[in-house]
Amino acid sequence: MLTNTPPSAPTTPAPGSQLAVADALMSLLRDTTTEPRPDIQLEALTLAVSADLPVLLWGEPGIGKTAALTQLAVSLDLPLTTVIASVHEPSDFSGLPIVGDDPAEQGVPMAPPDWAVRLVRAGKGLLFLDELSTAPPAVQAALLRLVLERRIGALQLPPGVRIVAAANPRSSAADGWELSPPLANRFVHLQWTHDHEVVVRGLAGTWPRATLPRLDPEKLPEAVDFARRAVCGLLSARPTLVHRLPTTETRRGGPWPSPRSWDMTLNLIAFATAAGSSREVLSLLVRGTVGDGPGLELLASLDRMDLPDPEDLLADPANAALPERGDLRQAALDGAVAAVRTRPDRARWDAAWALLVRALETGAPDLVVVPATTLASLRQEDWDVPAAIEHLAGVVSLSQRADRAADRVARVGAKAGR
Repeated sequence: MLTNTPPSAPTTPAPGSQLAVADALMSLLRDTTTEPRPDIQLEALTLAVSADLPVLLWGEPGIGKTAALTQLAVSLDLPLTTVIASVHEPSDFSGLPIVGDDPAEQGVPMAPPDWAVRLVRAGKGLLFLDELSTAPPAVQAALLRLVLERRIGALQLPPGVRIVAAANPRSSAADGWELSPPLANRFVHLQWTHDHEVVVRGLAGTWPRATLPRLDPEKLPEAVDFARRAVCGLLSARPTLVHRLPTTETRRGGPWPSPRSWDMTLNLIAFATAAGSSREVLSLLVRGTVGDGPGLELLASLDRMDLPDPEDLLADPANAALPERGDLRQAALDGAVAAVRTRPDRARWDAAWALLVRALETGAPDLVVVPATTLASLRQEDWDVPAAIEHLAGVVSLSQRADRAADRVARVGAKAGR
């Protein structure tokens, strides 16, 4: 005869049993340490989350996207809520209809899912929408309101909730879909990759501990002004970049320029400036919002914004503060020579030579060769050769000999190849 016996309560492994030994081994495997290590990917992600912008992490499966989100949530003291978008129905994000007491008077409310209710009760959190690229188009359409308006059914998510999603490229996603353009244009797209050295050291027992960026309160007004001048200056000169929908389906599912994405870009530049972030971090953020082409144009215009005024350089060449970076220093010298070409006179020509001597004394000699050659071609017959040219003659002569030697090598190589 069958009898109903209550299930026995779970017990811990007895000391000395194989399960106890296995638990001890797993404990040793989990016993790892951390070390501080800069991480531009995590810094870019943190800035975008701080700016309250939705972020989409693109990367192959198994490279640590979820681990990065877990670390970020702990660092920002935000409870992490993970939702696998591909296993949900559209109604899970738009809300389930619930019949009330009098539908004719009150309508039919849309009930939110339990995870959304928990986020509202907590008042803050990091909502992680995983496997976004395997969600069918109907689910992606339902996510539009969640990402843009932070609404799920009749529920409004509090301002303390941040949204981050993750997706695999279509080539490595099971039954993957391209993101719809309206949904893709609402995200900051960050390409997530693994670092070989980090993985090896982590498996050896030492994982990285990233230092999150800190915003400088004193830089906030300056950061906002800089961001507005950068974006508005570029779009004033290149109005066709304001809105440019890509022609291919794949590129429409990534970052592309629109008034919405330019607004996000402006915010990210301000945050990166206030945090003192590197150019590499800023490049990830800008290109991940408006795309590679417009993003690189914006980065180039930012460099030009940092260049000193050519007239200021010519006014006091002996004390001119030239950029340290080689390409920016070259651009500053070329700008000063171009200013002399635009308005040539003897005093400005002499000042430009003095500026080149200053550049020769404080930086790489090869950077003055091209502007010196151009400046020499601007000499008029009644202008005496300044003494400053003597400081530059050796550099220009050496460069010319090197160019001739390179030409000879090239010609010999071409003959040998025939």
